[in-house]
Amino acid sequence: VQLVESGGALVQPGGSLRLSCAASGFTFRSYTMNWYRQAPGKERELVAAIRSNGGSTNYADSVKGRFTISRDNAKNTVDLQMNALKPDDTAVYYCNARAFTNDFWGQGTQVTVSS
Repeated sequence: VQLVESGGALVQPGGSLRLSCAASGFTFRSYTMNWYRQAPGKERELVAAIRSNGGSTNYADSVKGRFTISRDNAKNTVDLQMNALKPDDTAVYYCNARAFTNDFWGQGTQVTVSS
């Protein structure tokens, strides 16, 4: 099983980034896919989730209206479009796949929002 995140970078406040997660080694289309983040000194928090068929999404209140999660079950990828970024969005962002008793994690990608 592999989850490989990409797209993290240093960006100015108000800017945009698109994170991508490439999955392999499991039946991607059967899994709920999540993006989590962890800022220094804080607990890991759920940012966005998308159900297996892509028909249902959920967002943390802090990112509603700014972030959009999407998935491509043909390509085994899940993306997180992040707009209007704020310094408080600075964190390591992790891709997560969850279904049944399985819980898979990527290695994380750093997003830094700073002028």
